Amino acid sequence: IDFDLILENIKDLNALVGEGISQIEHTPRGARLRPEPLPLTLYRNGMVVGHGAFRPYEHPGTQQCLQDIMDGYFPSELQPRYPDGV
Repeated sequence: IDFDLILENIKDLNALVGEGISQIEHTPRGARLRPEPLPLTLYRNGMVVGHGAFRPYEHPGTQQCLQDIMDGYFPSELQPRYPDGV
């Protein structure tokens, strides 16, 4: 796993969706800032996306997620929930 490439591509993807630029979304109870960041924590033997479960690097879904990032794309598993990126 090329961690340097992953980190570089994450920075590029964050810039693409306007990292640090928040938009106001009106809700029935007021408003909230969007987009909210989705943390990605990388460990020696796996990763955690958001507040989800630990995912070992050997798992096919984890490998696909990292491959998407290394290819310069948002992870395909996040597209239904975040169609504009996160």
